[in-house]
Amino acid sequence: MDRIDLHLEVNPLSQQELMNKANGESSEPIRERVEKARVLQYQRFGESRTNASLNAKELQEICELDSGSRSLLEQAISSLDLSARAYDRILRVSRTIADLEASTAIQAQHIAEAIQYRTLDRKLW
Repeated sequence: MDRIDLHLEVNPLSQQELMNKANGESSEPIRERVEKARVLQYQRFGESRTNASLNAKELQEICELDSGSRSLLEQAISSLDLSARAYDRILRVSRTIADLEASTAIQAQHIAEAIQYRTLDRKLW
């Protein structure tokens, strides 16, 4: 599981939830955000690369963290006993979340969201 970037636990839907028409966001605005994030990544790395292809050294150069973000990530590493690979994955996902929001800097909320996507790293299983 350590080689997968996003881990999510999804609870089953109730019968009523299954039968009701979802009122979620349509695919079109999501696609537009993803395309804009890809443009940012292509501008950063060239057209053949994305955040997913960054190695550990590149992550350190690209993913500068402010003190609050760094502190949050340090707490997660300690409390969840995360591996170096999980740390790199969190940085990659955080950078992508920031790109989806067109944010030049990775902020604490981006780190927090990326940590949430590592649920299988939490020694609960």
